[in-house]
Amino acid sequence: MTTIRTRRLGRTGWDISEIGFGAWAIGGSWGDVGEADARAALHAALDAGVTFIDTADVYGDGRSERIIRDVLKERGGERPIVATKAGRRLDPHVADGYNAANLEAFIDRSLTNLGVETLDLVQLHCPPTEVFYRPEVFEALDRLVDKGKIRFYGVSVEKVEEALKAIAYPGVASVQIIYNMLRQRPAELFFREAKAADVGIIVRVPLASGILTGKMSAGSTFAADDHRAFNRHGEAFDVGETFSGVPFEVALQAVEELRPLLPGSATMAQFALRWILMEDAVSVVIPGAKNREQAEGNAGASALAPLPAETMDRVREIYRRLIAPHVHQRW
Repeated sequence: MTTIRTRRLGRTGWDISEIGFGAWAIGGSWGDVGEADARAALHAALDAGVTFIDTADVYGDGRSERIIRDVLKERGGERPIVATKAGRRLDPHVADGYNAANLEAFIDRSLTNLGVETLDLVQLHCPPTEVFYRPEVFEALDRLVDKGKIRFYGVSVEKVEEALKAIAYPGVASVQIIYNMLRQRPAELFFREAKAADVGIIVRVPLASGILTGKMSAGSTFAADDHRAFNRHGEAFDVGETFSGVPFEVALQAVEELRPLLPGSATMAQFALRWILMEDAVSVVIPGAKNREQAEGNAGASALAPLPAETMDRVREIYRRLIAPHVHQRW
């Protein structure tokens, strides 16, 4: 069995597996993922030593949260930390919707979906930038902590600017942000600031929607209900969530240049995850998995040896030359 190393999640004091489980794919928007595969993927991750699960109330409109509830109930024993998110059920998704009444209603629904009395960690789900400039939103979350409905709260962000603003609030325990070989800007300033503030960093989209698995080509196609088909240009939500906002053909070229850097028998996905874990400010990386094999492969990245300095330099060079012009200043 893989032994996954642990890291501390900022001021929560929790020691969690450095590879977590991102539960978007088992909820929806990634093509058809059957209930049996979804449950098998989660079981495999937990069997491999994963102790941190990240979900949201909008993943399959609660399906992801309910699958997690059922699997954890079935397994019994020590519970992993389960983080969820709130805010994206708003329609329209506007800053004024992030008020105390709505947040409490969303949290009450997640408590039911997850079958618990207190949520471990609630993250604002990529709210409009304006929300980060409204102290009353964070005060409302403080009151929900006082009520015992949530233990800790954090934010999930699109932009480095939002992340830096969020960590100025003393109650923000974690920031979830996109960081991968094709989105390197958070390492410039934000990671240092978060570490100084003892804020945990949860890295999402680590495989750039799967393109960093090295299994895609110019001819790859996706189901109509897969965001890699319907959000290619940001039609449904921020385009940075789909292939990290990098034009598909540019990302493919970068992958071909990254391929020769693979260490030993590691897969491309494991290499991409290990690259992220080279940053000690990162608390946990949360790749998704649609089946048992993917979950096991992700967990295996924790066992890889540290990457040599020349590999890190080469990844930075490829990013600067091919990718940065498309994404660096945008997020």
